[in-house]
Amino acid sequence: MLDWYDAHARDLPWRVPPQSGENADPYRIWLSEIMLQQTTVVTVKAYFERFTARWPTVHALAAEEDAEVMGEWAGLGYYARARNLLKCARAVVAEHGGQFPQTEAQLLTLPGVGPYTAAAVASIAFQQPAAVMDGNIERVMARLFAVDDPLPGSKPALKEHATRLTPMARSGDHAQALMDLGATICTPKSPACGICPLMRACAARKAGIAAELPRKAPKKPKPTRQGYVYVARRADGAILLETRAEKGLLGGMLAFPTSDWSQTPTEAPPFAADWHDPGLEVRHTFTHFHLRLALRLAEATLDTSPQRGEFMPRALFKPSSLPTLMRKAYNLSETRDDSG
Repeated sequence: MLDWYDAHARDLPWRVPPQSGENADPYRIWLSEIMLQQTTVVTVKAYFERFTARWPTVHALAAEEDAEVMGEWAGLGYYARARNLLKCARAVVAEHGGQFPQTEAQLLTLPGVGPYTAAAVASIAFQQPAAVMDGNIERVMARLFAVDDPLPGSKPALKEHATRLTPMARSGDHAQALMDLGATICTPKSPACGICPLMRACAARKAGIAAELPRKAPKKPKPTRQGYVYVARRADGAILLETRAEKGLLGGMLAFPTSDWSQTPTEAPPFAADWHDPGLEVRHTFTHFHLRLALRLAEATLDTSPQRGEFMPRALFKPSSLPTLMRKAYNLSETRDDSG
């Protein structure tokens, strides 16, 4: 695997090339791994480069205002990661003098750092022999050892296999080699077994079931929740926005006021007005449910005093700072305005 990685390692902005003699920056490894959770490499690259250009060190990130970081994060989704990103950066600065802990156990004590991220940082940044388990490595292990039990129940067995294979030397390169193998050769569909460096050892290839693994337990259908989203503008162009509560979906993010999200939502406009129903609906899917928000529009006067949120001057409002769900609502409201 290491020979293969030396020749075929992917060129990624957070990665140190193999055999370069350079040491990986734990800040960049940690940041990239948090971003890569539930997000593709292609999407993360641009975000990572913007983040590191603006906040090149953990000290710089820790000192930034929450709203600025949340705004840059908008579009990556899973916003609890962004809140934990700031908590972790501040813990590293306040409790560790700006130096990331080097062991898997110590890294696990940081806010928002789970088993995967701890193993990745310990292995890649500090060459600790920690078994890194992402979706790519789980797939490689399932096929290499022909693990027929479906995910997620087979995760402990896959971790055991990966742990046994993790070398003491170059453990970080070994982990990244397995990630690259899963991303480029041992892919979910149509794996290129004929050029795989592990083809002779792969039990699933020998059994002719490589493309069928790993098996997954049937997914439960996602329920659908309903609600209302309120977009209000003043005559001077200011738009009504609020910062959502820290806990919960889109926590700490800038957003338009909404009702509750449920099977039977109750209208909850942020101020009394003639709220217009344009017959438009914002549709969005979260991890565990689909969401449908009916759009409501209103024109506010200069002396309107909302019960929730504040009017942001149009010159300060950046749609790009909104999470994806709210950008959809904004775009729909703009479409309605443009059409008259």
